[in-house]
Amino acid sequence: METTHVTIERASAMPAATWHFLNMNDTQIEMPEGLSIAPAVQVSEPWAARGAADEFENALADAQVEWEKSHPAPTAEELAEREAYVAAEVDATYGGTAQSAYQIAADAIEESRSLAVAFEHGTGDEAAAYLRYAAGDRIVVAVKEGQSVDAQVVVSAVPGAVSAAAVDVIADANSAVNLSLVVDAPTAPGQSGASAGITGTTVRVFADEGARVEIDRTQAVDGDFTDIDDMGLFTAENAQVAVRQTVLGAAASFTGLAGDLRGDSSRIDVDTRYLGHSDQKRDFNYSLRHHGAKTKCNLQANGVLAGTSSKTLRGTIDLIRGCKGAEGSENETVLLVDEGVHNKTVPVILCNEDDVAGNHGATIGHIREEQLFYLASRGLSQQAAESMFASAIVEQAAIDATTDAARESVVRYGERLNPGFADLFEE
Repeated sequence: METTHVTIERASAMPAATWHFLNMNDTQIEMPEGLSIAPAVQVSEPWAARGAADEFENALADAQVEWEKSHPAPTAEELAEREAYVAAEVDATYGGTAQSAYQIAADAIEESRSLAVAFEHGTGDEAAAYLRYAAGDRIVVAVKEGQSVDAQVVVSAVPGAVSAAAVDVIADANSAVNLSLVVDAPTAPGQSGASAGITGTTVRVFADEGARVEIDRTQAVDGDFTDIDDMGLFTAENAQVAVRQTVLGAAASFTGLAGDLRGDSSRIDVDTRYLGHSDQKRDFNYSLRHHGAKTKCNLQANGVLAGTSSKTLRGTIDLIRGCKGAEGSENETVLLVDEGVHNKTVPVILCNEDDVAGNHGATIGHIREEQLFYLASRGLSQQAAESMFASAIVEQAAIDATTDAARESVVRYGERLNPGFADLFEE
């Protein structure tokens, strides 16, 4: 089966849009026509961890019942009081308080009182649906209460095709899941860059009370491929989810992560490491919504941009009414190797609650001229210096790889980027 041409117009959209002239509110993802659907996916997981296709929906439905017990619907008196307040605002001088499109949509989600409605995909529903369609059957990792499991999914790029995996992680109370996602180079040697293709993963995570979920995604695809990394996370009380993303290859990569910190004292940590070189495009979108009291999130991104590569990062922390004591922080460090790179970073903190803390920052800088002069005095050209900085981040990715498959993928990519790289990791 061949795909038709699809353009996702508002992929990875920020919850609250900023000035349009910045061109950062969302992005476009082009799905060229003529690609075949050819998922090349390998799964390594204990059979005991496999669950039913509707396991995620069932877990969310059960959580809905428990959430409604502790969050009763407004009484008739409370609803009447709110309607009276809204009416008074409309009749107020100058037309009352104006609401943005974001505020209207956010209010509608909260008033629905539905966990399913509030659940989001980082790249958006349309991109996630495309990946689900291309992936076929879901890979379901369901871990029972108190148990622990390691799982690995390897997606191999196929020239001229879409290769994707759809993964659901359901971690019952006080269980633990370690999931490794590896998006690798074309399966056939010598085909790197032969034709365009798409790789991708769409992941949904349900972390029940006290559960611990760790996800490590490594992408080292060569050639003219587009990679899409979509995640949606849900955390119940005292649950913790840690995500590490390593983005090295692909001509264009789109990374989106959305999280609903619903349970009190739950936590989400995201550590992103990326490399952009030549004319590669990098696009990141993060949206973490704090519903529970004393919830915490931490977004960390570190990257190197060289050549004429470009990168956009949107990071939104939304502190919603009721999340008293919540803390959110985001920080990015970017090293700009060449003058031709394009970097955009927009950290956003939205707040509708007091007694909360939100912090953001970014450190962005070029290689200083005296540093380049020093490298040149040691016989390194501009191109060689660029290669050195790019190799450094790939080398660190290989050192930090949590599985053999991830490390082998990174080393192969490093060898294609800089011949001789693999010698560093020979036993």
